[in-house]
Amino acid sequence: MDSQTDYIERLRPAGGKRSGKRDLVVSVFLRQEGHLSADDLVDLMRKEDKRISRATVYRTLQWMVDAGIARKVDFGEGRFRFEHSYRHPRHFHLICKACNRSSEFLSSDVEVLLAEIAEARGFMARQSVVQIYGTCEDCQKGNRPTRPSAATDTVFARDALRIAIATERSGLEFYTRGARLVRNPRARDVFRRLAAEEQEHLATLEARFEQLRTEDPDIESYPTFLYFKGASDGLFAEGAEKLRQVVDDREALMIGIRCERASHRFFKRYGERFEDSEGKRIFLEFATEEREHLELLIREYRALVGHERPRRGSPRPVA
Repeated sequence: MDSQTDYIERLRPAGGKRSGKRDLVVSVFLRQEGHLSADDLVDLMRKEDKRISRATVYRTLQWMVDAGIARKVDFGEGRFRFEHSYRHPRHFHLICKACNRSSEFLSSDVEVLLAEIAEARGFMARQSVVQIYGTCEDCQKGNRPTRPSAATDTVFARDALRIAIATERSGLEFYTRGARLVRNPRARDVFRRLAAEEQEHLATLEARFEQLRTEDPDIESYPTFLYFKGASDGLFAEGAEKLRQVVDDREALMIGIRCERASHRFFKRYGERFEDSEGKRIFLEFATEEREHLELLIREYRALVGHERPRRGSPRPVA
């Protein structure tokens, strides 16, 4: 994992010179959570070094925006606020106009839709900003804000683990059911092997989730940050249902191949879109696991087809 220093150096614009004061401002900024105004950062810097001028802070903020270290957001207050992107995935905001609080969410489904719209219009997009204004749940009920807050990286990791755990559970159900249904001994062994791997990986993921809960007992109470359509029930849930009607071993393997391919693409595509974070690592680790399962199923499908005469209407061999 990059240190903050490595991160700053990696994003430093070409030709950018080092500056002791600027690096101090950047270091203090990256230690903060939430959204700071320029004046907020000035106040923080005065506690670190009273000699740092307001102009230096302002220039450094603009440098960080240009370098990709900071993002500028507008909550309709008449002034900009800034948030850092170090281990902080790009996200969108829900903004309450009653209490002026903002909450964050990330949905690559939304990002993909925005990219498709831009491409259809021949528009070269550089940045997407989604800000939804309205009234939060607390204000609707007339309550004072009571929900605890957490670092985005922590909530992102929690939600990434939730999706991975749901996928492992649905995969365990799929392979356990498949092992009972298929008749070919070799195919049955593959389903049993993958069921055992899913069980092992599920235990590992649940242990990681318990570690998060130990580190932050309020972890379950934070609002959902990561939204993915159809992922909450696990990416193998539909395939497990399809197995109920399967009577052909090759078809069962083919359903597994489709599920693993879709799961691999899902975790790889979205993991690569995220910025460096624990959630990104969880997604990419899972993508690697799903690729290995996919390759195994393809090999077994080809072996099974090679020992059978092709039948009319049966699935075609996988390329």
